[in-house]
Amino acid sequence: MTTLLESTLQHLEALVSFDTRNPPRAITTGGIFDYLHANLPGFNVEVIDHGAGAVSFHAVRGNPKYLFNVHLDTVPDSPHWSADPHVMRRLDDRVVGLGVCDIKGAAAALVAAANVTDGDAAFLFSSDEEANDPRCIAAFLARGIAYEAVIVAEPTMSEAVLAHRGISSVLMKFKGRAGHASGKQDPSASALHQAMRWGGKALEHVESLAHARFGGLTGLRFNIGRVDGGIKANMIAPEAELRFGFRPLPSMDIDALLGTFAGFAEPQAAHFEETFRGPSLPSGDIARAEERRLAARDVADELGLPIGNAVDFWTEASLFSAGGYTTMVYGPGDIAQAHTADEFVTLEQLQRYVESVHSILQRGA
Repeated sequence: MTTLLESTLQHLEALVSFDTRNPPRAITTGGIFDYLHANLPGFNVEVIDHGAGAVSFHAVRGNPKYLFNVHLDTVPDSPHWSADPHVMRRLDDRVVGLGVCDIKGAAAALVAAANVTDGDAAFLFSSDEEANDPRCIAAFLARGIAYEAVIVAEPTMSEAVLAHRGISSVLMKFKGRAGHASGKQDPSASALHQAMRWGGKALEHVESLAHARFGGLTGLRFNIGRVDGGIKANMIAPEAELRFGFRPLPSMDIDALLGTFAGFAEPQAAHFEETFRGPSLPSGDIARAEERRLAARDVADELGLPIGNAVDFWTEASLFSAGGYTTMVYGPGDIAQAHTADEFVTLEQLQRYVESVHSILQRGA
């Protein structure tokens, strides 16, 4: 084991010990941020509390071209963990702990690399990524701080990811008329029947887009995640609520898709509300998106990073892209381990990542 990897593991053990589960959105400016401040000597540090557990930590040394972004909040643990999730365990080829893969491992590597280099460097640590309420990134973007590119840490197997899907989550409500279910019903009488018919049309539309492509991704990802309503089998449902989400390609227009989905409701849904939106990476129309993808590829080539395939999952990299930054996703670990019990990241992945960021920081990027 190299000295650099051992240092990364020591920092990672400390970072895992801090409870940054989100929800409950109870993260403050102390705790894990005090630790980072103490272990990044020589950096100018600004810590800002944006409310509701959203804290940003911007650390700058010198005059860097690139910004590394890492979120420090984690999902809640589950009863399926085999041991305390906030006590990191070292195994033969991996470490286990809440957030080691998503994505405190990257944060630990950046701290370790920063402490054995003196080149220019910039880090933005945040604590609200898992809340679907990106206050930290929004506040950062509003300041217009100049960087040539932003490198967002999420588990990509230490490959530079230049494109991923967007995301939209929607709440729909349907209204019907309560009554006895023994007679012939008007098509609009049951709120649940309205929801089911809507679902059929929506699924057919998604299937019609199966051959759409962008950067190795195909089709529209779509999911009806929850349906509630009705009273009992022999009563017409007066109300129903449905939640669905979709993940578009960078070349797809989210607003147009929302309009299409809303139009499938007959009669018109009583309520149709987009509850969360994250743009695709890269953002913009298809021509602008491709231009931004190629710019990110040039940065990856300059830094000597291997380029991976586009991915289906969403990251906050798209927010930086929409804010005008050339952006890529690059971090250690496999996304399959994110949000799982006994979450782990391999030592090989941590070693590869910390060596690459050490190389970048050593030359003062």
